Amino acid sequence: MIVLYGIKNCDTVKKARTWLDNNGIGYRFHDYRVDGLTPEQLQHFAAGLGWNVMLNRSSTSWRQLSADQQADLTEDKALQLMLETPTLIKRPILDTGNELLIGFKPDLYQAKLA
Repeated sequence: MIVLYGIKNCDTVKKARTWLDNNGIGYRFHDYRVDGLTPEQLQHFAAGLGWNVMLNRSSTSWRQLSADQQADLTEDKALQLMLETPTLIKRPILDTGNELLIGFKPDLYQAKLA
């Protein structure tokens, strides 16, 4: 089962959901805010994507962190921050069952899912 992870009101997530719907691809939507995230899910994402790729340093959530929170990032520290504040995670993450895709690029979705 394909799972799309993100936040319902994110424009990029909306585009991904529309693309999946328009292309007749079945998926389950997992909203971080509603459904939550477990440390195991974040570890799975980090293993497949890399925590550095997942961390959205251009987000409002990142800018709202203290300098101490932003400093000396390790994987453990970054994953803990993402667990506490899921809006720090780049969106969407698509789990095809075989691989993880981050962000939404129609060409990539077409190549991987069609």
